[in-house]
Amino acid sequence: MRWPWQKTKNEQRSITSGFTAEIIAARESYISGRRGIGELTASVQTCVSLWECGLSIAAVRGTRFLTAFDLSLMGRSLALRGEAVFFIASDRLIPCADWDLKTRDGEPVAYRLSISEAGGAVSRTALAAEVLHVRIGADVAAPWAGQAPLRRASITAGMLHAIEDALRDIYENAPIGSQIVPFPESPDTDKEFLSRGFKGKHGRVLLRESVNVSAAGGATPQVDWKPSDLSPDLSRSMTTESLKASREAIYSCFGVLPSFVNASATGPVVREGQRHLAQWTLAPIAKLISEEASLKLGGDIRLDVMQPLQAYDAGGRARAFQSIIRGLSEARKNGIEDSEIANALKLVDWASE
Repeated sequence: MRWPWQKTKNEQRSITSGFTAEIIAARESYISGRRGIGELTASVQTCVSLWECGLSIAAVRGTRFLTAFDLSLMGRSLALRGEAVFFIASDRLIPCADWDLKTRDGEPVAYRLSISEAGGAVSRTALAAEVLHVRIGADVAAPWAGQAPLRRASITAGMLHAIEDALRDIYENAPIGSQIVPFPESPDTDKEFLSRGFKGKHGRVLLRESVNVSAAGGATPQVDWKPSDLSPDLSRSMTTESLKASREAIYSCFGVLPSFVNASATGPVVREGQRHLAQWTLAPIAKLISEEASLKLGGDIRLDVMQPLQAYDAGGRARAFQSIIRGLSEARKNGIEDSEIANALKLVDWASE
């Protein structure tokens, strides 16, 4: 008995690039990055390393699950993908290489996780309460997914890649260091023999016949023996300025001051760069991690990156402390009560929580 829609012969499918290959390619692009080009630059890896190291030394209070290694993986995943997913096991957090989720009212309720192993990956399903999901740069259209800084600044990353790609082509194909040397009329064998003598020299030397000769076939004038350089002039294309602007834009996307990586940066500039990175980038991320961890792991979990990074002006804090002590001493001498001092400290946001 044969079903009505059953075919009489075997169905043949194409083995070329099709729907499955496109899905795999799209998934690979999602995992590696939006375009897979900006992540390979030294500028991006510098910012990623700052995020990794800054979060790995954060002071964790309230849990033993968030280890330095987990925070380092979390910082790298947030920098390159905009989100990080960890499965909550009985005794530790398990990082997930890939995941798929189901939402309700814009909030994840279930996950299908892919956990990397030495012999391959294993799949596991879990509820939202069993998964630690941290995301940054979420959009209103998809609040369950994060966005990496490079995805939000794709034009800058694409421009940096285009400039570096153009420079690569120039250094690979352009006759840098090559010269054209005039040479009087001679047989081709003599010129070929002479050109071989330049092998192994820096640059390349090309030979041509002289055009300044007398009508009677006399010797070539000495004025014609002037080499011509074939190296391209890159200064006129403003390549250096464009490359510097693209790198500075990428640093700003990751919350790193461009002056922080300047070759002429001094101590105060480096400290200000550390304070800016910790206060405006890593501290809000640590707040998101602590909220997600408190919700999923239970308890009051806090992460502090300011104190371990020492992202503050030590001299300014010392002067502020001296001024506070002097003010309290004068207040006690004038008979001001402690409650009034506490109210005064609240006015300048110096009161304890």
